[in-house]
Formats: sequence, structure tokens, C-alpha cells
Amino acid sequence: MDLTGTMLYFGSPTADIAADFTPEQRRDVTIRKQILWDSMDATDAEARGMELQLIRELRSNDPSIDYNRWPKLR
Repeated sequence: MDLTGTMLYFGSPTADIAADFTPEQRRDVTIRKQILWDSMDATDAEARGMELQLIRELRSNDPSIDYNRWPKLR
């Protein structure tokens, strides 16, 4: 979730990401940012609710798919 609107925000990456790359692959990495939902007038609570909904729908808290550690996968 990016409440700043900056081009440079990429979440809060963890060291887990590095485990997916070999040393050679780490020499040439492309990062892609995809905005799945945006709103110019959503409240903070609405934005956080949408973040949670999308994490669950896309299963991005499943370690085999993505890196989100919250909410815990059920």
C-alpha cells in the first residue's frame, strides 16, 4: 500500500527476496510496480481494507507466491 503516491515506493522489502536470486541474477534485476487499485478520496481505513482484501484475494501472503507476511496465511 502506497499512501504517498511516489514513483519510488516499493513496499517494505525483506531479505527473503534475495533468496530467490542467484548471485549472477542479482547483477541484472528489473523491478515492476503495478497499481491494482487507487483512489483519490479513500480514507486511510478504506485503503488499508482494500490492501487486506487484495492480499487475501491474490494470496500474496502465501510464501510460495509472494512475500507478504501479514496477514498470516490460514
